[in-house]
Amino acid sequence: MSETILVSGGCGYIGSHVVRQLSEAGRTVVVYDNLSTGFRDALTRGETLVEGELADRARLEELFQRHRFTTVLHFAAAIIAPESVSLPLKYYGNNTRNTLGLLETCVKYGVKRFIFSSTAAVYGIPAGGAASEESTLAPINPYGTSKLMSEWMLRDVGAAHGLGYVALRYFNVAGADPQARMGQRTPEATHLIKVACQAALGMRESVSVYGTDYLTPDGTGIRDYIHIEDLASAHLHALAYLEKGGESTAMNVGYGHGSSVREVLDVVQKVSGVTLNIVEAERRPGDPASLVAQADKITGLTGWQPRYNNLETIVADAWRWESKLAGKS
Repeated sequence: MSETILVSGGCGYIGSHVVRQLSEAGRTVVVYDNLSTGFRDALTRGETLVEGELADRARLEELFQRHRFTTVLHFAAAIIAPESVSLPLKYYGNNTRNTLGLLETCVKYGVKRFIFSSTAAVYGIPAGGAASEESTLAPINPYGTSKLMSEWMLRDVGAAHGLGYVALRYFNVAGADPQARMGQRTPEATHLIKVACQAALGMRESVSVYGTDYLTPDGTGIRDYIHIEDLASAHLHALAYLEKGGESTAMNVGYGHGSSVREVLDVVQKVSGVTLNIVEAERRPGDPASLVAQADKITGLTGWQPRYNNLETIVADAWRWESKLAGKS
């Protein structure tokens, strides 16, 4: 009997791409999701979906009793950093407390491997604009803090109970499935590439550039944009790494180079053929001038190699998806 993998939050943007890749690799997957930000039809290969809240321990335990999972991939979380500043308890509840409950259940039922959806927000504003796994961990908002607290719990649970884990620290996830089967669907999404594509489709009046006076080549912020398909494949590589006996650790997932806001908007205009209404605005508090991954570790430990490391490819796939959502493709 092949083992069954539990994926929490598997109907969301990132989780659904990982679930699809797991299924394509022949893995048996059960998705646990409350569908608050995820979508049932994001599961494209007939995976089992169980609706439920992570806070519902009775339902969670019944699920573990039925399937005897040995591996858990944990995506379910609140992820909007600015919102976390005004609603911190939502983030400590949804992210940290619910991860605690999930880990308790994993320990109780003998789970061997755990892959955690973490974030570059654990670094805050790294010196020099680039972050390695050894960089100082100094989050500047409750979102980043809630994820870091979860990483610390995972570290200590791993040491005490032999749970092998990888915490993947994402940089700026973007794009969509190249076949436009799935992509980002969050109604109030704030991701630049999605917002710019929506503006090009006439769904937004304008796209804002927050800060034009940074010490960067064109004055706008630089971020490490990673294609969702490459990010998803990193999870499968991390799983294979743990299955081969790899030591528990945290790994950055990014390309190691960045693109400025103006560069992104230029590519969106090129791909869409639409001239955007670009509004220049003041910097947002806490935004670093540059945030780029040092991502040699994941390549060295797992053999992960990105396949879509090209801004125009990322934008083109996002544009195809957004056009489909808007009924224009």
